[in-house]
Amino acid sequence: MTINVFSNYDDWVAQVPISIKQDLLWEMDVYRKALLISDLVWIDCETLLAHALGKPIADQLLRCGGSVAANMEEGYGRGFGNDYARFLRIALGSAREARGWYYRGRRLLKPEVIDHRMHLLDTIIAGLVTMANQQRKYK
Repeated sequence: MTINVFSNYDDWVAQVPISIKQDLLWEMDVYRKALLISDLVWIDCETLLAHALGKPIADQLLRCGGSVAANMEEGYGRGFGNDYARFLRIALGSAREARGWYYRGRRLLKPEVIDHRMHLLDTIIAGLVTMANQQRKYK
């Protein structure tokens, strides 16, 4: 089964449902990138699953790659402050885990794919650290 592939960021944005784009979360660059990485993980897992050694990596990547945006969504629905910061830290852990799984899968994916995903995850991680630290200031 081939997964719908998009050629660039604008193509990806165009296929995101309007209900997601109308949510306040969409205004956050980190959230958009978290949704993007979850879609990219799906595409990359198709390649990983073509090799027996890629199956456990794909399983882990699907879990942690989707968890980043999911935890941002769940935490955002709980308001601001320490509770939201806790979900952002969980999302942060998932982003770091995804980066680690991409590193472990580097022998099965193209170097330019690994470089792109690692860079994207680095920006997500940096954004989540900033957001979590800001939320800790709210009581």
